[in-house]
Amino acid sequence: MATSTPTLPPGYRAGPATVDDIAAISALVADCEQVVEGRVRVDAGAVAAVFARPGLAPNSDTVLVRDDRAGRLAAWAWVDRRSEVDVHPGHRGRGLGAALLDWVEERALQAGSAGIVQTVPDSDAGAVALVRSRGYVPHVTAWLMEFAMPDEPSVPEVPPGLVVRQLRPGDEPAAHLLVQDAFDEWQERRQSYAEWAKHTVDRPAFAPALSPLAFRDGQLVGAALSLDVPESGEGYVAQVAVRRDQRGQGIARHLLRHAFRAFHHAGRRSCTLWTHSDTGALDLYLRAGMTVRHGSTVFRKELRA
Repeated sequence: MATSTPTLPPGYRAGPATVDDIAAISALVADCEQVVEGRVRVDAGAVAAVFARPGLAPNSDTVLVRDDRAGRLAAWAWVDRRSEVDVHPGHRGRGLGAALLDWVEERALQAGSAGIVQTVPDSDAGAVALVRSRGYVPHVTAWLMEFAMPDEPSVPEVPPGLVVRQLRPGDEPAAHLLVQDAFDEWQERRQSYAEWAKHTVDRPAFAPALSPLAFRDGQLVGAALSLDVPESGEGYVAQVAVRRDQRGQGIARHLLRHAFRAFHHAGRRSCTLWTHSDTGALDLYLRAGMTVRHGSTVFRKELRA
């Protein structure tokens, strides 16, 4: 039977999260990002996608921690093969992170997981030290890439035989298949359409007009799927994929530049995306004119009963 709540320091209480808590969780994560990264990237759609993970049962796989006195949200965590622990900056240094890691690991063991991973910003020295002290070891390096565009970005010539246009209603199933096939080389599992859509095309922030697609002979061969979160002040390309037999022709670079220019027209003066060492795509983004804003490390811990 799942452990319902972690063992917390005095002054806090815990319980499972529900979809009604999404806005409060988003605010908590935003406060964490502001302190650690100097800006906010999260939106409610990103948190809602956690609740849509197949196999995640909110009642047993999520936990909210509140301050006993004010009742305010102090931390939250979830676990479903992967996991995330976020502690509000005003409540750090009180043992909440360690307590939630205990809970995450115990819940993962109960679910039959052989290991668990946590993604930690390299600039968050306290969090890095905590996971290392608990036996987590570096597994993958992730980078937030940035393209600064004070002026309208140029777009290279369309590769021969390619037709590029923005995503239209009805393109979503083909985009899902393209992304899953392209990501098969490194992702741990294929996502169903419903799960993938929660992270992309069904999110309120999804921006089809800023999401260019590439076709050859009527077949979708490339996509750059974008999210527009105005409060972040910048554009974000959530996924870039090119069919394997079409790589090496400049399609990804062309689609990225299309997206950058569209974001510039929308008033954004920078655009970001995440990549990590398993994808082998870092050099592609550097050649497209992007730079590394900051890095994170995916830490993994093997679990034993």
